Amino acid sequence: MAGGEGTRLRPMTANQPKPMLPVVNKPIMEHVLRLLRRHKLTETVVTVQFLASMVRNYFGDGDDFGMSLQYATEETPLGTAGSVKNAEDALRDEPFLVISGDALTDIDLSKLIAFHNEQGAMVTVGLTRVPDPLEFGIIIVDEDGRIQRFLEKPTWGQVFSDTVNTGIYVMQPEVLAHVPAGEVVDWSADVFPRLLEQGAPLYGWVGDGYWEDVGSHESYLKAQADVLAGRVQAHIDGFEVSPGVWVAEGAEVDPEAVLTGPLCIGDYAKIEAGAQLREYTVVGSNVIVKEGSFLHRAVVHSNVYVGRGVTLRGCVVGKNTDVMGSVRVEEGAIVGDECVIEPDAYLSAGVKVYPFKTIEAGAVVNTSVIWESRGQRTLFGPRGVSGLVNVEITPELCVRLASAYATTLKKGAVVTTSRDASRAARALKRAVHGALNASAINVVDLEAQPMPVARFETSRSECSGGIALRTTPGDPQSIDIIFMDARGADLSQSAQRKLERVFSRQEYRRAFPGEIAELTYPPRVVEAYTHELLRCVDMSGVREANLKVVADCAGGTASLVLPGLLGKIGVDVLTVNNRLDEASPTQSIAEVRADLHRLAELVKSSGAAFGVRFDQVGERIALVDDQGSMVSEERALLVVLDLVAAERRQGRVALPVTTTRVAEEVCTYHGVQVDWTSTSLHGLNEAAAAPDVIFAADGRGGFVVPEFSQTIDGIAAFTWLLGLVARTRLTLSQIQARLPAAYLLKRSMPTPWAAKGMVMRTVVEAAGDATIDTTDGVRVIEPGLGWILVLPDPSEAVTHLWAEGTDADVAQSLLEKWAAVVERAGR
Repeated sequence: MAGGEGTRLRPMTANQPKPMLPVVNKPIMEHVLRLLRRHKLTETVVTVQFLASMVRNYFGDGDDFGMSLQYATEETPLGTAGSVKNAEDALRDEPFLVISGDALTDIDLSKLIAFHNEQGAMVTVGLTRVPDPLEFGIIIVDEDGRIQRFLEKPTWGQVFSDTVNTGIYVMQPEVLAHVPAGEVVDWSADVFPRLLEQGAPLYGWVGDGYWEDVGSHESYLKAQADVLAGRVQAHIDGFEVSPGVWVAEGAEVDPEAVLTGPLCIGDYAKIEAGAQLREYTVVGSNVIVKEGSFLHRAVVHSNVYVGRGVTLRGCVVGKNTDVMGSVRVEEGAIVGDECVIEPDAYLSAGVKVYPFKTIEAGAVVNTSVIWESRGQRTLFGPRGVSGLVNVEITPELCVRLASAYATTLKKGAVVTTSRDASRAARALKRAVHGALNASAINVVDLEAQPMPVARFETSRSECSGGIALRTTPGDPQSIDIIFMDARGADLSQSAQRKLERVFSRQEYRRAFPGEIAELTYPPRVVEAYTHELLRCVDMSGVREANLKVVADCAGGTASLVLPGLLGKIGVDVLTVNNRLDEASPTQSIAEVRADLHRLAELVKSSGAAFGVRFDQVGERIALVDDQGSMVSEERALLVVLDLVAAERRQGRVALPVTTTRVAEEVCTYHGVQVDWTSTSLHGLNEAAAAPDVIFAADGRGGFVVPEFSQTIDGIAAFTWLLGLVARTRLTLSQIQARLPAAYLLKRSMPTPWAAKGMVMRTVVEAAGDATIDTTDGVRVIEPGLGWILVLPDPSEAVTHLWAEGTDADVAQSLLEKWAAVVERAGR
């Protein structure tokens, strides 16, 4: 009997039938089939109705389980007796046994059948004793086992026994003559009482084995614990590596992980160092449990990602769900399939989250989420489409994204693809190729290249755009997919929305067989980039200055360009980490700082004019001055701005509104005008494209060299800086010393998506008569003190604040004052 919906078990059964619910990583029905096979009952009819195809697809003809299975499908539910009547054609010839496919048991079926035969019964009902009989049918039998009375699901006032019906029956074929065809009929409520009145031989046999109906969330967790504790005879896949700890084939458990049995870990799961798995925990197939996570009496279905520092207690997490870092899920909470629980969310005890929902970062969920998500996740973030490799960003997602992008372009268009040094980017790029070609888009694959080279090649050729894949800075387990327009710049907001619409509707264009496009590999891409860069950037005075610099390629793709470029410039350069490092495609903040310290020591000991460290894709640079001191990103912007403005003495510069207003003082001193832009990279690129712009930067190590390109380019910025330093009589440390100090602070505050509008309205109201700038977010100017900028994050449930004051204390005071305003509005 495998047709039940299991409504009391929702959301676990919202998109799968109850018999398919896993107990210790095997469907309940598989445990039932194994029980039947142990008792040599191998010819089986399976009655199916709700999501019948899932049962058929998993079990097939039963050959893999040593069984012979055939299926009887109900178009509509027919009740426990009606569904058996529906399978009458396969049951006419001999006595048969009826058993639920969604109850866990190890009752001795052979003894039950022997009792049936000894008594010459028409029907024998398998009985068991339970402490709480309210949810079951009660049956009274005499001393010979003959049934005297039935009562379905009584109240406590009607309870006259603790002996209940297990739903396991042995029957003679003639009993089916008492069941009308095509009607909803129940054994205990309809057929058995009628047969009892007619004096038919109905018997009950009380078994002493284990039986659990698995009709509620509590009983589902109890069934898992009972199997793990050995209270029921059931099969657990894998090896018992220590008492009560079962680990399946291919699972990877770090020696530093703490496992306290009984528990089981599914095949190809990965448990990292520092993770704690406590008693009665079940981890499914292909589950990843990151360091610092704590699981106790938790049931985690297959293909789930459990992030760092997650706590799961007495809960169930459905398959294909991502539970991100520092999430807490409390007792009795149930998370359905294919959900996303974003970082720092808290799910209270007993909360139900239905399938395909997103819980936003930092949310405290006290009520069940059934109809709509408590989150607002957009496809694009500040670095394109980003996520964990093979968790959020999978080959399947890459195919869909690339297909959506291709649909926004004309058939026959040309698109570049490129990647960083990582294996993940290389593998995912191949999925992108197939999707683009299948959508009639020709692909020019640049292979591993710095982002500036990819942007340059996209803008100079007949390309309609490009796709680049790179490891997320600071997170080696995540990847960014960057979509570019025909200029090599990031897609505009409108182009992103167009791609998102196609992606969400899945309205992808496909090419006819004769339209399948081509994949080509262009020659001499780096040579073309280097030649054009040196043609556009003023390098006068470099050879005469006899500069010495130290360059750190950080094991990234900049190492593919620098040797040829430096050879043509004619400058004495000491390069370090000048290789492609596949194993470390990005670095943590601590590793970056360690590299900068080594770079500073090399600059100081070698007497170099300055040192530069590229990021892994050559887009951004960090500077070290001639004294061996690290230059912060904020000060690096001011230093380069001062060099450019002092040399040009006219024109305009483009800077995001988050930049210190010291930059305005520098520009005014040199007779240059500032254009304030939004914080998005696209906004900066748009502003840099204006004809009289001489400088643009984002304040995070990204510089635009307008005479060469309108996108940020670390390699071009380094080349530009060589010329500027060679022609000035000042060192970087001297320029730093003459620039005014800046007192700029930043803070990020969790803000629910639903509260972001309220936060911004409250900020505007709190500003009163003060001057407000709405270039991006809301910037409130407080005369004589400074300014505060409040800006909602476009892709996360966070609000960012920047405060600049006349000194550090004023800046801190401004930040605290407006943070309190944001916090009150965001509650």
